[in-house]
Parts: sequence; C-alpha cells; structure tokens
Amino acid sequence: MTKFTRTIAGAGLAMAMMAQPVFAQDYPTRPVEFIVPWAPGGGSDILMRIIANNISGYLGAEMPVINIGGVGGTVGLAEAVRRPADGYTISQVHEGLLTATAVGMTDLAWDDFDLIALMTASPQYLVAATDQPFDDFEGMVAYAQENPNALTVGVTLGGVPHLHAAMIAEAFDFEWRYVGYEGTGERIRAVVGGNLDVAIGDISSSLSFAENGDLIFLASGTEERIAQTPDVPTFMEMGADLDLLITRGIVVPKGVPEDVQVTLEAALEQLAMDETFIQQINNSGADVMFRGREDYTTYLRNLSDTVERLAEVIAP
Repeated sequence: MTKFTRTIAGAGLAMAMMAQPVFAQDYPTRPVEFIVPWAPGGGSDILMRIIANNISGYLGAEMPVINIGGVGGTVGLAEAVRRPADGYTISQVHEGLLTATAVGMTDLAWDDFDLIALMTASPQYLVAATDQPFDDFEGMVAYAQENPNALTVGVTLGGVPHLHAAMIAEAFDFEWRYVGYEGTGERIRAVVGGNLDVAIGDISSSLSFAENGDLIFLASGTEERIAQTPDVPTFMEMGADLDLLITRGIVVPKGVPEDVQVTLEAALEQLAMDETFIQQINNSGADVMFRGREDYTTYLRNLSDTVERLAEVIAP
C-alpha cells in the first residue's frame, strides 16, 4: 500500500466512524452484477475482476462480471445507466468517459451516474526515444519551446493519453504533433523503433524497454516518485500541478438509495485495505487509491473542467 493510499483510506475510515452512516439492513440479498464496459483481458477487465473476486467477504454477496465492450466503453455504460437503481447493478468508469463525452463520442457523462468509490490508479509516464537531442524532461521542454511542433508524441487520439499529452503541453507552454495509435503497446514500440519522439506510456508497457536502454522515462504523473522508478521526477517536481493517472472507479445508476450506496462504499473501502487485494492490484501494474463518494466526485468534477477546456485540442 502506498503512502497516499494509506492516508486516504485511514482518513476515510476515521470519518466513516465519526459519521456513523446508516447501512442498508436488507441489502444485498442476491448477487450484484458488475458490468465491465470493456472486452475481457484488458486492463479494466483484469483490475475489476480482482475487485469482484475479493468483495464478497465485505459485501456479503457474489459479484458476477458481465463484459459489454464497444465504442470506448460507452456501450456497456449505456446499458448500466438503464438498469434499475436498486444497487444490484454496478459498473466502472475511468477518464475515457470524460474524453468521450467532450469529443461527442457519447451523450453519456460521468454525472449521469451516482459515484461510489475510486478504487485503482495506473500512473502514466512521458517516455522518449534514446536518440533525441535531450536526455531529461527539462531538456525536452527547452527543445520543444525552441522548436514548435518538431516533436511527435504518441497518443490514443481523442482518448486519455491525448488528454494527458495536451495537459503537459499546456502546462509547459509548448506545442507538439499528436500521432494516434490504437493502444499503449503500439506507441511504445513506435518509440523504440524510432518512429516517434515521445509517447504516453506506463510501467507495464515501458519499464522493460527502459531497463534495456531502448527508451527513457522523462517524467511521471504521480504525486510522489514511486518505487519502481525512483529516479524519474514527477511533473509536480518540475513545477506543474499535473496528476496524470488512469483511474478506475465504481458507479451505479442514478437514484440508488442512500443506504445502499453507503453499504457499497463501506465494503469497497474495507476491500481497499485488504493486503491480498492490494498485492493482486500491484501485480497487475496498478495501485490501490481509494476515494469515497465525495472525494471521487470532486476529482471527476475538477478533471471534467480540464477536459472541457482542452476538448478542441483532443478532438480526433
């Protein structure tokens, strides 16, 4: 468990004890279906199945996963939002819903749901090819400022990596050219192969290449440096308040009774402190980062403001 996770989880538990929330007395009485709006085998599916496989001891019910993929997660979410608001259907969102809304891919928005808890975070990095005229982030910024649009950056056009790259450019006042790739692995291979200058990557896609000397990590989107990349500075160290993560949280259809929401939130908070669960999430390349209903809402509302401001930039 990271320092941040322990702090958030501990504070949340203390507040919950003081508030003495009213839990649903007769919920759940049957399995709670978990609509994962992505195909089996991807990052969201893997991480959400870890939640589903470990939650029953805290919630008191099984949580079968139903994969409904398509159109950047929006097909499954459209099904989830139509389900009865009784607490027996949950789903998952990440920042991709905000970008999909901003660029007109879907009419759905994050606040069409009731938010229960943010559960996991996957730190994002800016990585670079090793044959660039710079060898650290500060050098890259100086080069980019002196040579507008000279650098190519690999992203998923209209997706979260595109948003993150646009946030970096805005924060450090430079311009670069966005090049679209379907997935993280494709753009990292393009960097290693010399077809891209820099890209948005993560630990699972990039660390082995960095260890082999095929690319370098320039900066991380975490609040603090992390153990796997202790020598990589954060964007915050460089003077920008950038929190570049892909987070995954649990949502329910709008209108689920308050006591049912409290029960779900409490079960997920307890799960977030389970050492076995934490290890399984870490082994899958992510961190546990619990934020309850209020904090999760604040996080998405602030991020939504950023996405709307950059919508014209990230439109594919």
